[in-house]
Amino acid sequence: MLRPFTLSDVEAVVVLAGDRTVAENTLSIPHPYTEADAEGWINQQQADWAASNALNFAITHPDNTLCGSVGLSLYPNYNMAELGYWIGRPFWGRGYATEAAAVLVNFGFINLGLNRINAVHFGDNPASGRVMEKLGMVKEGYRRRQTPKWGVYRDVALYGLLREDWEKGRDVNG
Repeated sequence: MLRPFTLSDVEAVVVLAGDRTVAENTLSIPHPYTEADAEGWINQQQADWAASNALNFAITHPDNTLCGSVGLSLYPNYNMAELGYWIGRPFWGRGYATEAAAVLVNFGFINLGLNRINAVHFGDNPASGRVMEKLGMVKEGYRRRQTPKWGVYRDVALYGLLREDWEKGRDVNG
């Protein structure tokens, strides 16, 4: 299930996103990850949506157990967005990232009228690349030692999905 984050999620966000293994595989999650970090991030989300900068959703079980996050950073002037997600380690390997990201990709093309959705992952995180491929995204490039994370420059794989390719995939898949 997807829903907006609330301040009642702070503790779970700190535990899940604060896991060093989760944080090291994302571009923007610091470690250690504090309650102040989580509160600031959650509080910023409503303003980001109002300004057409981003939208983020909590990925939960039906009982409201937080599993992770999925979002789109929006670039309205270019009619595109960048997909991002993280899943708490106890929930890895269950398809939650793929399922949640597919909902946001559909939302981006149907509701926001986007022309393109991009995504990136660190080169040493092939599981994230598999999520992107399952969404129909195409690997468009690889930038060696592009992004510093904790003092080490990391390789980044670049993926993209055009509206026209997404529409063709929908025609094939119903």
